[in-house]
Amino acid sequence: MPDFSYEKGARLSGKKFICGVDEAGRGPLAGPVCAAAVILPADCEIEGLNDSKKLTEKARERLFPIIMEKAVAYSIAFATVEEIEEHNILNATYFAMNRAIEGLSTKADYALIDGNRVPTGISVPCETVVKGDFKSCSIAAASILAKVSRDNLMLEYAEKYPEYNFKKHKGYGTAEHIALIKEHGLSPIHRPSFLRKILL
Repeated sequence: MPDFSYEKGARLSGKKFICGVDEAGRGPLAGPVCAAAVILPADCEIEGLNDSKKLTEKARERLFPIIMEKAVAYSIAFATVEEIEEHNILNATYFAMNRAIEGLSTKADYALIDGNRVPTGISVPCETVVKGDFKSCSIAAASILAKVSRDNLMLEYAEKYPEYNFKKHKGYGTAEHIALIKEHGLSPIHRPSFLRKILL
């Protein structure tokens, strides 16, 4: 389970507002990539907080408003399909992460970022944490905000493009989704660069 070890370490070095940063949606065949940044109070307790991938959809939805209520500040940002296609998914993810950090109402003076690469263009001192959503409470909180926000957006797209059943798979490359792409072609929110081999 995640804890505040990384956050405590940053506070011991003089940092006050430490944000956790994570993304959702790097792998899907459709839709934008989403990132969130969350600053939690030092004494924050959120029962059930964990890596979003280890939680049920119902648990994530329960925690979503609790995190927003208890956070010192939070921010959710996206990078578009067009940005993914033009700049590749890694750089688009960095765009979303930077936008999330910059969007915090209380400016972070340190960032804990899930993964092993520092995002290009990041404006605050930071460290990367491999499997951070399983280790850091702040990153775990960010992972939940990003995942639920992106899933909710895909539900909106499901109404706009019902023939792809985004409600079920949220844009991920399931067998059903791939079959529907082959049947109907690409929608405006599909990522062509992710589908070149599939559509050959």
